Amino acid sequence: MKKAFLWIVVAFISHVIKAQQPYKKALKLMGCDFEITVVATNENKANQYIDLAVNEIRRIEKLISSWDVTSQTSEVNRNSGKKPVKVDKELFNLINRSVHISKLTDGAFDISYASMDKVWKFDGSMTEMPSESVIKKSVAKVGYQNIIVNKEKQTIFLTKKGMKIAFGAIGKGYAADKAKALLIKHGVTSGIINASGDLSTWGVKPNGDQWKVAITNPMDKNKSFALLPVFNVAVVTSGNYEKFVKFNGKRYAHIINPKTGYPATGIISVSVFAPKAELADALATSIFVMGIEVGLDRINQLPQVECIIINDKGSIITSDNIKINKK
Repeated sequence: MKKAFLWIVVAFISHVIKAQQPYKKALKLMGCDFEITVVATNENKANQYIDLAVNEIRRIEKLISSWDVTSQTSEVNRNSGKKPVKVDKELFNLINRSVHISKLTDGAFDISYASMDKVWKFDGSMTEMPSESVIKKSVAKVGYQNIIVNKEKQTIFLTKKGMKIAFGAIGKGYAADKAKALLIKHGVTSGIINASGDLSTWGVKPNGDQWKVAITNPMDKNKSFALLPVFNVAVVTSGNYEKFVKFNGKRYAHIINPKTGYPATGIISVSVFAPKAELADALATSIFVMGIEVGLDRINQLPQVECIIINDKGSIITSDNIKINKK
């Protein structure tokens, strides 16, 4: 009797697992391409889950947008140099974590980069480098040290007039993390949130195989040089193989050092693996600015964080504990 009951249970579980399959939907969110994949028993259920994720991402965008004049982020920016602004706990915590990441990266990551004057253009219109004085002036209002967070009052104060914050280098990752957490809460056992290359994954495929992420070959963006299995991890790839300028034979990436105002050089692609897409997003940008040696040293000190760097000569450099199986 017990054996018969056990067989029925195993058969039922097996049927449920086989019945599940991945469903995906591509759409525009936060001004960029998103693709949401969920494992579900049918298309209707999958669409319900995807709608939950979409609504959560739109909620995050409303909260952190610096373009929406009604957002709390815009309110903080409007009051720079004037007074502290009380914000929701969620936004306060995101800004507070951003400041901590700035300290961790010695300012290579800085949400006050939004205060930077746009002196670099990567649309092909630049014919000469900006002058040293113009570049220096462009970052005069940038500096995470001037973001004052008051935990007791839950306020944010930008001390310099005209200073601004924005979440372009962390917002998509944060939205992916929040959408993932919400889907898990609603019983979705497996899926991927792909926010324009910021991937947050969980669970496995219905057949038990791990999800795999392709690392793009920056020398040919239509190809990938490696497929890496991922399990409950976030992967973010940042590259300058599309947006860059060249002066005197030197390649300048679209990622700007918020401390100096000069574009990053020497690296064309960075992929970071971390428990959260928010952290991976911020670190991928930071490594460009810190450079290969300092970036690797910083990553190797962080638990559960790994990276793959491709330099401007096409060489692949990895952190200590990562293994690449080339395609």
